[in-house]
Amino acid sequence: VGINDVSPLPNAFKLDQNFPNPFNPETVIRFSLPTADYARLEVFNSLGESVALLAEGPTAAGTHSVRFDASKLVSGIYFCRLATSTGILTGKMTLLK
Repeated sequence: VGINDVSPLPNAFKLDQNFPNPFNPETVIRFSLPTADYARLEVFNSLGESVALLAEGPTAAGTHSVRFDASKLVSGIYFCRLATSTGILTGKMTLLK
């Protein structure tokens, strides 16, 4: 798992819809930070249990993408949560096997 810089500085804190969605078994999650910040990107199952920590730590300003491999998880609805000092954003993802 790695974070890849995608484009120049965005003007808003944003968590994009993962692509593709529904997915099997991999998807890409993009998020944007207008300023450098501590970021935590985590995936939860429908019971609210953490199933993957995709990124955590100081993150540069910009748009970033993270590949999520769910090959060891069961089909269902998952939630991706991006937490920074700016706030928390959550997106819904569907894994179909």
